[in-house]
Amino acid sequence: MSGALAAPLPGTAAAPSSSRGGNRKVLPGFNLTLGYTIFYLCLIVLIPLSALVLKTFTLSWDQFWTAVSSPRVLAAYRLTFGASFLAALVNVFFGLLVAWVLVRYNFPGKRLVDALVDLPFALPTAVAGISLTALLAGNGWIGQYLEPLGIQLAFNPNGVVIALIFIGLPFVVRTVQPVLEESEKELEEAAMCLGATRLQTFTKVILPSIAPALITGFAMAFARAIGEYGSVIFIAGNMPMVSEIVPLIIIGKLEQYDYGGATAVAAVMLFFSFVLLLVINALQAWQRRRAGGH
Repeated sequence: MSGALAAPLPGTAAAPSSSRGGNRKVLPGFNLTLGYTIFYLCLIVLIPLSALVLKTFTLSWDQFWTAVSSPRVLAAYRLTFGASFLAALVNVFFGLLVAWVLVRYNFPGKRLVDALVDLPFALPTAVAGISLTALLAGNGWIGQYLEPLGIQLAFNPNGVVIALIFIGLPFVVRTVQPVLEESEKELEEAAMCLGATRLQTFTKVILPSIAPALITGFAMAFARAIGEYGSVIFIAGNMPMVSEIVPLIIIGKLEQYDYGGATAVAAVMLFFSFVLLLVINALQAWQRRRAGGH
């Protein structure tokens, strides 16, 4: 009797077994996809970076140290990392503000504002640099009113910071925005019902929940800024020891056929970029653990 019940009804096809259906994959097998992934990463990422490192090893230690520690290069390090850090800090504040407005308020043109946040992603960096220069130079639309007051925003380190703020803002907004959307508003209402002020509600309830996303956004904006080139060279002025960034130093060494010096400086930037990548991944893992814990 049990065998009759287990048999398929006449005119119907037998259902595939769960084990057989579970083994079906949309993409080819694991070995093929893993092999292609490793091959692609080696071709696009690992081989060029390995060539950079191997070229650096052709230099003696004295040659390497001379290339990466000359006064002009050190000044470029200070400007690049200092301006990137300052721009990332500014973007943390304004990125949080923009994300808050986009999540918590409805207003005419909200979709347009939301799309404009991604404009630095789509806009060529050279176009961004030219546009900022046209606005902030002494004869620009805004600069012509600021320069008589003694405020010069172009062709100096101020222009570098402004350009890096422009290209780094979307990283903070897009990192914080989904966390704000998933935050529990009931906790904010409960805090207010218990007599908490708006500042206390923000610092005790909201900020702890979005702090990992803010830190991640800061790290991503900082990492993006230290490698920026196109939007900076037009507005920086590129004066040695004053407004010259590290990528421009590398380009200059290549134009002078100083390949060893260029790769040495690039290796230093690669090291810091790799460290920042590890930090970003650790922060994202921390953020996922916190979200899972809640």
